[in-house]
Amino acid sequence: MEKSYKILLFDLDGTLSDPKIGITKSVQFALARMGIKEENLDHLEPFIGPPLQQSFSDFYKFNDTQTQTAITYYRERFSDVGMYENTLYEHIPELLEELRESGFKLVVATSKPTVFAEQILKYFNIHHHFDRIVGSNLDGTRTAKTEIIQYILHQYSNPPKEDFIMIGDRKHDIIGAHNTGIDSIGVTYGYGSLDEITTAAPTFIAESVLELQKYLLINASIKV
Repeated sequence: MEKSYKILLFDLDGTLSDPKIGITKSVQFALARMGIKEENLDHLEPFIGPPLQQSFSDFYKFNDTQTQTAITYYRERFSDVGMYENTLYEHIPELLEELRESGFKLVVATSKPTVFAEQILKYFNIHHHFDRIVGSNLDGTRTAKTEIIQYILHQYSNPPKEDFIMIGDRKHDIIGAHNTGIDSIGVTYGYGSLDEITTAAPTFIAESVLELQKYLLINASIKV
């Protein structure tokens, strides 16, 4: 069935860029300040994508106070160097430019605080492609992907939900799309496993940036 998406929501970490070093080293730093030693950064990959509040609680059983303390330590390093220990996935700049020139509105929908997302996108010089950049708040509110997507939907003048699609690499992106009634694309080149993405049941699965580009530009022809 032909689609006619007009507003494309992109996750940031694991979808537009590979933030592994910056995020895992900042988590490692926070854990060390909390008295926990973790030398293997690979063990901290599950922190890429979900809200930090959820990850520190789920993986280290921190209570609310401990979680907030750990997030403060994390941000201490992340805001200084961690956000720049990051690389764009190959073909992302070209994809964004072509999508924008084709008439799509592009939006970043990330659980990362908006202020950090804005700085990262400016660092990569891709911020100008986006109509909006929406993340969480520094006070810990609006961290769930469902809340973020719903906030974005409210920023537009009641277009049909068929105009929107969420693109991300973790189940949280797909679940957020389901919860808000929009389509979704799960990408498998990021940090969610194929099993995680498949189980979440997105509208489409893209194994590469080029496959994502093909789906959006050819299979989902825009009508403007």
